[in-house]
Amino acid sequence: MSLFLTEQEVSRLLTMSSAIECVEEALVQLASGHGENLTRRRLHSPNGTLQLLGAALPQAGFMGYKVYTVFQGRAQFRVFLHDSETGKLAAVLEADTLGQIRTGAATGVATRWMARVDSKVVGIIGTGWQARTQLEAVCLVRPPSQILAYSRSSNRLSTFCSKMQEKLGVRCQPARTVDEVVEASDVLITITNSVKPVFSGERLKPGTHINAAGSNFLIKRELDEVCLQRCKSIIVDSKEQAKLECGEFLGPLEKGMLNWDRIRELGEVILARLLPRTSPEDITLFKSLGIGIEDVAVAAKVYRLAQEQKLGIEIAHP
Repeated sequence: MSLFLTEQEVSRLLTMSSAIECVEEALVQLASGHGENLTRRRLHSPNGTLQLLGAALPQAGFMGYKVYTVFQGRAQFRVFLHDSETGKLAAVLEADTLGQIRTGAATGVATRWMARVDSKVVGIIGTGWQARTQLEAVCLVRPPSQILAYSRSSNRLSTFCSKMQEKLGVRCQPARTVDEVVEASDVLITITNSVKPVFSGERLKPGTHINAAGSNFLIKRELDEVCLQRCKSIIVDSKEQAKLECGEFLGPLEKGMLNWDRIRELGEVILARLLPRTSPEDITLFKSLGIGIEDVAVAAKVYRLAQEQKLGIEIAHP
């Protein structure tokens, strides 16, 4: 028998704090060679796409994969979790909320290791579905005194600020311009679908930590070349996946302004206790792409909790 867990059950069981710890441990397992990650693959039909990510975490006892389809603007997500000792299917989880939380959690891990401990102002560009957990994770590891948010939609921006201020208990103000956010932020989050840079790198103040989490296609870019030039450290969740999906790196790599030796993985930073900044003035960047080992780690946590609390629907299979 296996468990089937709905979105509602996943939301009930999974907290951001537990997701942050799961993701951090999974990245360490990957960096130490005890975990394995399968980079995202995309399959296309005339009407949509199927996308697949996978991973193995033997020390946690699980391996599995996330599959999601996007057809006519509608996405559907599932994680299939297998016992790494027997290969048996342990659980199938609806994974829209799970993916949202794990993406935020990765940003939280990066911010904990890369942002200045005295960071006070968090800025966010983009107020869509993924923005909420990005902000929640950052505020959990670097509690701010103020949040500044920007969106091209004034109605969406106002609603977002009201909801996040109520949820986080931190003053969340709508900004009139992108520059207003960038120039004030100690920690800056970009979470958009933009195909061109959303701010000028010249506007960044010294000491800023950037979490760029919006794009995972080569045709998309949230950051300009000036921003990358100014970064003391550039960290990704997976270099292998960045080579396939990171549009921000293409131009600088082709022009010789950047090379892959300068780019490190977040798990490596944590495992080796590397210092992403040598001065409070350094600008640092975490480029998040979202990798399968994060999904499997968080799904395993949810499954364990579901077993303890006797949640989910048991499903029979051959």
